[in-house]
Amino acid sequence: MANTTTPLTNTQVKQAKAKTKEYNLADGGGLALRIKPNGSKLWLFNYSRPYTKKRANLSLGAYPDISLAEARKLKREYRELLAKDIDPKEFRDEKQLKESEAHNNTLKYVAAQWFEVKKGSITASHAEDTWRSLELHVFPDLGNVPIHKLTAKKAITYIQPLAKKGYLETVKRVCQRLNEIMTYSTNAGLITANPLAGIGKAFGVPDKKHMPTIRPEKLPELMKKINHASIRITTRCLLKWQLHTMVRPSEAAGTRWDEIDLEKKLWNIPPERMKKKRAHIVPLSDQAIEILEEMRPLSGMREHVFPADRKPRLPANSSTANMALKRMGYGGVLTAHGMRSIASTLLNEQGFDPDVIESALAHSQKDGVRRAYNRAEYLERRKVLMVYWSEYIEQSPNKKTGRNKNLRVVN
Repeated sequence: MANTTTPLTNTQVKQAKAKTKEYNLADGGGLALRIKPNGSKLWLFNYSRPYTKKRANLSLGAYPDISLAEARKLKREYRELLAKDIDPKEFRDEKQLKESEAHNNTLKYVAAQWFEVKKGSITASHAEDTWRSLELHVFPDLGNVPIHKLTAKKAITYIQPLAKKGYLETVKRVCQRLNEIMTYSTNAGLITANPLAGIGKAFGVPDKKHMPTIRPEKLPELMKKINHASIRITTRCLLKWQLHTMVRPSEAAGTRWDEIDLEKKLWNIPPERMKKKRAHIVPLSDQAIEILEEMRPLSGMREHVFPADRKPRLPANSSTANMALKRMGYGGVLTAHGMRSIASTLLNEQGFDPDVIESALAHSQKDGVRRAYNRAEYLERRKVLMVYWSEYIEQSPNKKTGRNKNLRVVN
């Protein structure tokens, strides 16, 4: 007749006394209470490991932290795993590892991984702005929260103060970046779903603001101020260079000498310096080349055409042109980025092909075939456009009103 084990009672477990040697009190089904000489009591689950059939003990925890009832519950769970040929110890170790990793995967830690991927598709200045916004508005309150414990309610609670101050554009960007991080986490298998999808709907919509700019008729006044402003030669040339080439502030400030092909009169901007990470070619007018020649004695021996004042090995800051415009009285009226709009307005009004203008401004087009056509066929047409624009700028200081009659559109 098979031996049967009489289940333990709570009284037996509680009153079990220590002996000179450790011993076990069996409860049945592989569960036992081990009493050590120092009086400590430990629950053990003894089982036969799947496949190898070797006996093993698995600690379930100490008594009274783990009660008799709790120990029996664990035993039942582990016996169910064994019935499926799953080793309870391996199962528990894997679960603990996942939980540990989950708690170590804080928002800031995961954001850093996301950022390494993200910054490969944006400009350096955009990347800097992105990370700084997270450091200012997200990490102080949410940075140490494990990614799997971040909820929409928690995120909204900490973003709300920004919204109450009226910083709705900042709120919009923070929500967008948080969503990108959580989507990355989902795709990386760190969480099963993005709990922050749609949190932007919890806040007001910011007013759509266009970059401050001026009408082309105001260009003569702008050129006079640029020519006579009390600013560094490098800054003056940078303003003119950006105006003539129609590029973005960061692209202009980072101009390198090795990007310039004077023989072909082209400026080849590499993908990593462009907003959309696509190489951009700028046909250079005679006026643009004159600006380069003016800078050559100042920076020809350096890497960048427009070096920074205090750290000449680095390029001028992308905000340099903006600061200069503010000092000239254009604060809230015109930004460096808004200078592109002056060119766009004039060229559209003078009948240039809108697609050629968009290509000159390096605006993205979804149609891949059309983009290829832009790069090939539009380049020659853009040369005409750039010459027209530079001649318009050059004559602006001497213009009183209206369009100069000596300029004409050539398609």
